[in-house]
Amino acid sequence: MTFRGEARILDLGPTFYDPVAPADFPATLVRFRNGRAAAEVGLDGLSDADWVRHFGRFAPLPDSLATPLALRYHGHQFRAYNPDLGDGRGFLFAQCRDSRDRLMDLGTKGSGTTPWSRAGDGRLTLKGAVREVLATEMLQALGIDTSRTLSVVETGENLHRGDEPSPTRSAVLVRLNHSHIRYGTFQRLAALGLADDMARLTTYVLTHYFGGTGDDPYAVLIDHAVTNAATQAASMMAAGFVHGILNTDNINITGECFDYGPYRFAQSWDPDFTAAYFDHHGLYSFGRQPEALQWNVFQLAGALRLVAPVEVLRPALEDFGSRYTTALTAALLRRLGVVPFGDARDRSLAEALVTALEASRANLDRFWFDWRGGKLRGGAADYNAGFEAFSVAVSAFTPAVATTHDYWSDPAPCSLPITEIEAVWAAIAERDDWGPFTTKVAAIRRMGAAMA
Repeated sequence: MTFRGEARILDLGPTFYDPVAPADFPATLVRFRNGRAAAEVGLDGLSDADWVRHFGRFAPLPDSLATPLALRYHGHQFRAYNPDLGDGRGFLFAQCRDSRDRLMDLGTKGSGTTPWSRAGDGRLTLKGAVREVLATEMLQALGIDTSRTLSVVETGENLHRGDEPSPTRSAVLVRLNHSHIRYGTFQRLAALGLADDMARLTTYVLTHYFGGTGDDPYAVLIDHAVTNAATQAASMMAAGFVHGILNTDNINITGECFDYGPYRFAQSWDPDFTAAYFDHHGLYSFGRQPEALQWNVFQLAGALRLVAPVEVLRPALEDFGSRYTTALTAALLRRLGVVPFGDARDRSLAEALVTALEASRANLDRFWFDWRGGKLRGGAADYNAGFEAFSVAVSAFTPAVATTHDYWSDPAPCSLPITEIEAVWAAIAERDDWGPFTTKVAAIRRMGAAMA
């Protein structure tokens, strides 16, 4: 595939972004190059030198943006409105078309200061970059709609952070997203009363991401947003994933999961499990993620009230619960690898499964591995106390997937607990040993191939 550059973001006009310059890093050492993602946008043929030139020094890509753009937005952070946001340590570097002809963004993290950096240094720790690679690889393997980590380049600076041993190494990361338009992008326009810009942004989003504006663009937009939010919540729950910071500036309009900070993978179906050490009240705990996504989409609707009456927005908002239940049922049945009936039996099975997992506190990775690998296909009543109702419900379903991949014969599942993430990083920090990182990425992709 040939790279096809785009610069559609310029259609929005200069009130949406600020041209910025990347930092001039003292070093550019490639640590991760995602050939699979690069192939989807025609960048897999770049030489090593050109990779560094574009993703370490940020020379423009052909037919795309001549200058990086720091996007402007507001947002609710732990439900407190913050108008002092925007891209503070990243920028939109380029746009392009992928192999499915979708408009894609190449955005950065750790690329230097911008007008929105506030007191920050605009940098990213190498540990943060390693953690984001592992998150995006794992979520992709689990079938979650996620940003892709395209590149990590170590940049040779020593950073000081209050929440990890310092000084620590630095990096710049490039992610591939379907969009970097956030809920907070709309919130900023509402807060500033920019009705014309709101109309322009809505047209941009519907045209480039959803195939057209329809008769009532605001009704169409909120309908897509509700479906995407419900699906994102359901997919995270089925994956046992806890994002950690589901603020409105971290939710994009296309429903991709992105911008990974203090995430965790839950080891059991524990609704109270939190990822961020500073989430003292469990606002974004595992079990409250659907509530968080629903609350966020209501804030998006609140922003759209600048240009749309509530009667236009209400029907989709009132349907969030139903769409979430449908999406969670589908996601759980996909993980079970069974053929849906398309009726109430599907939901009954999903409910029985969640009840069993929550009551038993069974290890999620082990349960899914044992089930999909065939070890429990005869029934799970003896797997742990509380699985009897699930065993009865699932007995009526037919397996939809083969288990011929040799992954299912492994002694243990591929998983990503925080202890393993820390061990991968410790090898890098203490010995500059990238072997465990490379091995883990390969193991995650092997699991993804087996699950596919």
